[in-house]
Order: sequence, then C-alpha cells, then structure tokens
Amino acid sequence: MSEIKKEDVEKLYEKLKKEAESSGYHLNPDVSSTKDLIKGILINEKRYGYWACPCRLASGNKEEDLDIICPCDYRDADLNRYSSCYCALYVSQDVLDGKKQIGSIPERRPQKEKRTNIKEKQRRDDFSSLSKPVWRCKVCGYLCGRDFPPEVCPICKAKKERFEKFI
Repeated sequence: MSEIKKEDVEKLYEKLKKEAESSGYHLNPDVSSTKDLIKGILINEKRYGYWACPCRLASGNKEEDLDIICPCDYRDADLNRYSSCYCALYVSQDVLDGKKQIGSIPERRPQKEKRTNIKEKQRRDDFSSLSKPVWRCKVCGYLCGRDFPPEVCPICKAKKERFEKFI
C-alpha cells in the first residue's frame, strides 16, 4: 500500500474543518492528533474504498460498515453526552473553549447481529398511507420525504448511501 502524502492529509483536514464549521461542528483543536486521525481515514479509504472510522475495526464490507463511515452514526450522540465523538475527531464547543476535557467514551456500536435485527424491524414497519417514502440520515437524523434520498445530507454532508428508508 502506498504511503499517505502529507499534503493529502492537509487538504482533507482543511476540507473537514470548513465543512464542520459550516455545519455547527468542530474538529479537535489538537491539530496533530486530528491530522493523525485524518491520516487513518485516508489509509482506510485506500484499504477499503471508503472512510471507515479510524478508531474502529472495519470489516471491509461497505454495507456492513455504513454506520462507521466517518462521520459515523454515533457522532452526534457521543458529542451530546461526552463532548466528543468516539475517536475525538469531532468535539463540542465546551471542549473547544477549554471548559471540558476529552475523556474515554464507551462503544455505542451494537454487535453485528443486533444491527441486523434493528434494520429488519424498520423494514417491517408499514406506513403505506404516505405518498412518498421518508429517508433518514443515519449520521445526524435529518429526515426528508421524497422518492430517493438526497445525494448529500444538507446538514452533515454525509453521502447518499448513509440514508435509510425510515418510513
């Protein structure tokens, strides 16, 4: 596997920082650690073809790993409760302002069997009276009623594949 170039890390850092700030999120102010995490994202992209979270073990199967593609489905819940996401790439305003410190965060990701059961239950729900399906962004919870999910979430910038048919 070829080496990750420093300029590629810098370019993605600037892109993520701009996107985060425009969406009300914040990257970890420890730039060195943040760039190490970004390097991990780029390594995973080369390895698997997608941005698997650098702090979790990816399977190499994109469909199976959709919940841990950065930004992962657990980011917002972790930010709300612990003031940072699991790998501390994203942090709260309190961390940014020095009011809170980053601590350890328990793993929220359910085991594979439980993830599958949750998806199956959602598919069984019948809401046939709606004229259009409702799509939910699994990263931030954004909902929209339309025939197909948006190409990019207008809230968190997650790609189309991160949407699930909600209703």
